[in-house]
Amino acid sequence: MNDILPEEAELWEAFEASARRWTRAYGYRAIRTPILERTELFVRSIGEATDIVEKEMYTFVDELNGESLTLRPEGTAACVRAVIEHNLLYAGPQRLWYWGPMFRHERPQKGRYRQFYQVGVEALGFPGPDIDAEHLIMCARLWRDLELEDVTLQINTLGSPEARKRYRARLVSYLEQNRLALDADSRRRLETNPLRVLDSKNPELQPLLESAPQLTDDLDEESAARFEVLQSSLRAADVVFAVNPRLVRGLDYYNGAVYEWVTDRLGAQGTICAGGRYDGLVEQIGGKPAPACGFAMGVERLLALMKARPQSAAALDVYVVHQGEAADRVAEPLAERLRDRGLTVVLHCGGGTFKAQMKKADASGARVAVIVGDDEARAQEVSVKPLRATAAQARVALDQAFDVIRQYVNG
Repeated sequence: MNDILPEEAELWEAFEASARRWTRAYGYRAIRTPILERTELFVRSIGEATDIVEKEMYTFVDELNGESLTLRPEGTAACVRAVIEHNLLYAGPQRLWYWGPMFRHERPQKGRYRQFYQVGVEALGFPGPDIDAEHLIMCARLWRDLELEDVTLQINTLGSPEARKRYRARLVSYLEQNRLALDADSRRRLETNPLRVLDSKNPELQPLLESAPQLTDDLDEESAARFEVLQSSLRAADVVFAVNPRLVRGLDYYNGAVYEWVTDRLGAQGTICAGGRYDGLVEQIGGKPAPACGFAMGVERLLALMKARPQSAAALDVYVVHQGEAADRVAEPLAERLRDRGLTVVLHCGGGTFKAQMKKADASGARVAVIVGDDEARAQEVSVKPLRATAAQARVALDQAFDVIRQYVNG
């Protein structure tokens, strides 16, 4: 679990603001759930034989009542639980989104922490496949807004429960014939959740998995038709994708369309966003049957990609440098007036020579330094020095300062 320091926090805040604008543009409303839930919720929804439940959850017994509680490892189950508990579907289908920390006891590595943040989007009560297409089109728009490159989409369909049952039998037969070639983790999954073997990242197993039976061969007509509608919608929206028949996702509640957005810029942790349809989950955890789908993205991984972009312009507009009693009386109200006009302003604090203050102004990343000495203060003037342009320093009247500063801020 890691700290988010001030320099990083600015990027976090910028991304969160983008996420709020983005979800609002598609009509999604915010929902916030507790970080602590009953353990049973995740066992029933995610699946008892998944890595998350078996190895990664932070679970403990509440000493006051003997109840088993878990720090949420993902957001969908908690969101669905809240929708059921508060009867939100009685008002009609729901478009919801959330932002917050999740917890998994994993081996920390680049872009993966034991406390990590997700932005999740859930749509409940929509039978699709138009809503599935909307989610993927939403993601494509966000990547454009964030100017992220080398992010690609992989999609698949898990079909109906009957189709998966037929496919499971064929897959188990194939894997049993090749049991000796499987690693220990895959042999364990073969006994508990055979489809997860397809998700193995072991490079030695890839030739074996490439030759495995494909789920698409067992699809029922309705599932195949829905999947084709989804692909047609993506093509119409110019969303580039590839069908990956081995894409199964790691949580038991998925059915129908599933997908992952991946990049090769983050090493082994290449998935930055993933999701799909989970039509049986609402009924599974106690609600009336309702279709549902959604996705979640790892914020740390997205920010790692954002940091790799060409550096954007400075976020700070003005650094106010001041020295002397008369200058101090002018500098603070001047900074407030500039903020009132929409500029971001740092007022130097802690004293120091003009030279020392100018070094801090330059290091701050501000576009402009506004310099106030006692001579300027008595004359009701300030000096404006561009820090990111070659223009000369100019001394101007206080009431003209904003217009001059704005020229340099707007570049």
